[in-house]
Amino acid sequence: QVQLVESGGGSVQAGGSLRLTCKVFAGTYSIACMAWFRQAPGKEREVIAAIASPGTTTYADSVKGRFTISKDNAKNTLYLQMNSLKPEDTAMYYCAADYRLIPRCWDSEYNYWGQGTQVNVSS
Repeated sequence: QVQLVESGGGSVQAGGSLRLTCKVFAGTYSIACMAWFRQAPGKEREVIAAIASPGTTTYADSVKGRFTISKDNAKNTLYLQMNSLKPEDTAMYYCAADYRLIPRCWDSEYNYWGQGTQVNVSS
């Protein structure tokens, strides 16, 4: 069983930065894929960044060049550094993990989820 706890959300002005943290309770060494998702009001949940066990990363076009996903296996923690934030980045952000070997870790369905952390970006 994997438990994920996100933190780091908040309110910022456009152009600002935030770093989201996802603490993993179960260890990250055996997890094959981890990802960050977001869901804005009235919209479907979307995967925005994923990282495979070796460290390979994949990004949605909407965040590429602005967001960076990373993990620290020693600390059992996943991160999402968000720079140059835009109002359209406003959403609930979730981290997710899976033991499956998902191609590029890019999948809408993950087996383990955090509770989410809210990000609000004002113009």
